[in-house]
Amino acid sequence: MRFLVTGANGLVGTRLCHQLIGKGHEVVGLGRGARRVGGEFPFVACELTDEGQTRSSIEAAKAEVIIHTASMTEVDACEKNPVLAYASNVLAAAYVAQGARATGAHLVHVSTDYVFDGDHGPYGEDDIPNPRGVYSITKYLGEQSARVLAPSCAIARTAVVYGWPAAGRANNGSWLVNALRSGQEVRLFEDQYVTPSVASMLLELGERKLTGVWNTAGADMVNRVEFGQAVCDLFGFNRRLLIPVKMADAKLPSPRPSRSALKPDKARAQLASRPLGLADALALFHREYQSEPPR
Repeated sequence: MRFLVTGANGLVGTRLCHQLIGKGHEVVGLGRGARRVGGEFPFVACELTDEGQTRSSIEAAKAEVIIHTASMTEVDACEKNPVLAYASNVLAAAYVAQGARATGAHLVHVSTDYVFDGDHGPYGEDDIPNPRGVYSITKYLGEQSARVLAPSCAIARTAVVYGWPAAGRANNGSWLVNALRSGQEVRLFEDQYVTPSVASMLLELGERKLTGVWNTAGADMVNRVEFGQAVCDLFGFNRRLLIPVKMADAKLPSPRPSRSALKPDKARAQLASRPLGLADALALFHREYQSEPPR
């Protein structure tokens, strides 16, 4: 099959491109600006907030499946710049979905657990989102754009995606490891519960052209401190470097859901690529770290 992956300069996009190539698929990577990652796949620079560029890039790729991983994910930056957040997370999603519609491609639109307010998690696919804050609202509007405009579409909600090495800006895992290995104290929320995830399930949604909403998250719900403790134990870092804090005390520009964990029951029952427990997911992360030591 022929795939187009947006956000190919980022962690999830890069991983997907490598996995797809490894499975014998043809892949075109789309990313903002110059190519910043390696890989045996063609790369096209494209500003997805430009409708004309997006349309022409999608038409030229002639893909059967588009996996849209690109978005503005810096939560506080979205709060400070809602115009850019709307362009990056809503308009770009609409342009990609229109491209999928025009070319007959199946679309896998990558979203987030932050579409929920976090008051009553963990959440299943049928629970009603109630986003709070610019990032959360724009990501939910992006979901709706994809569902309205792309006839064949899967919405994949992820949570706390991490990996080594970082592609582009640091992710939750690489930031934590780099800080701990240098002996820095890190402040982690003890009152935010999540289901840290890996990206392999997205590939299957594309290969099988599955539709509907899917929670592509990990199998275990932990708070940020528990995640950090598990990293310390596996990597051999000092747990004393972890400083538990409460979200309210951090006085962040944007609200965070306190319990946005996702229930992966549907994926566990219907996908061959099963949700991983935290121990198994961190073991993969650790192997990546060992195979490419930090510079």
